[in-house]
Amino acid sequence: QVQLVESGGGLVQPGGSLRLSCTASRSIFSISNMGWYRQAPGKQRELVAQISTSMTRTYADSVEGRCTISRDNGLNTVYLQLNSLKPEDTAVYYCHAVIITSRNDYWGQGTQVTVSS
Repeated sequence: QVQLVESGGGLVQPGGSLRLSCTASRSIFSISNMGWYRQAPGKQRELVAQISTSMTRTYADSVEGRCTISRDNGLNTVYLQLNSLKPEDTAVYYCHAVIITSRNDYWGQGTQVTVSS
């Protein structure tokens, strides 16, 4: 059973920063494209950022320039650095893994990010 465990969410003031982490329970990490999604109340889940096994990065327009995704294959961990946070960034953030060979995918349980003064 693969598990993805997120951490790093919380309450932050507008303009602040957070770093989210997601660690996989076993070594699927090096063969998986990794991503972060978010879902705000009443809205559909949307892609925030992705990083492939070859380190190609993709960002949503809404976070471009304020967000950095990175991965550490040795630690089976993907990170999402969020800067200049806005109230509209408030959402539950989910980690996602897609194994590039089988296309099997997995989700984390989510971590809440709240941007408010």
